[in-house]
Amino acid sequence: MKNSMRWVLLFTTAIILLAGITFGQTLQKGNLIGVHVATIKLEPGVTVEQFIEFYKSKLIPEMEKNQIGWKYHLVKSIRGEIKNSVGMIIVIKSEKERDLYFNADGSSTELGNSLIEKYKPITDELKKLGTMTTTYTDWVIQ
Repeated sequence: MKNSMRWVLLFTTAIILLAGITFGQTLQKGNLIGVHVATIKLEPGVTVEQFIEFYKSKLIPEMEKNQIGWKYHLVKSIRGEIKNSVGMIIVIKSEKERDLYFNADGSSTELGNSLIEKYKPITDELKKLGTMTTTYTDWVIQ
């Protein structure tokens, strides 16, 4: 299972890279791509579409406004081993840029924690719809 998940993530990353080149967004050596596979737990009566729309319209713009140079893409799998799953692809200028917000163990730095506090009103509102947890792999463009 783990080996097949690696292939899924590698394939997803390849598709994103190809799409980026196709639409004029060039990725450069040293750029970091975070590939996250999400698990969403919805509150009663809430749809995945409502959760995703809130995430895209409220949280992502706030994160991109505060983390200059970061680009967040919510994605939904449509076929394959993890069909009907949700994920996120994050494009960051470099590992150094990522490390401003996250430690090597994945925990938040002081700066990262300050942003978590800043996002709290939005994340508290999001919790009324549901919660999302992710597993991730970071990739560096060679």
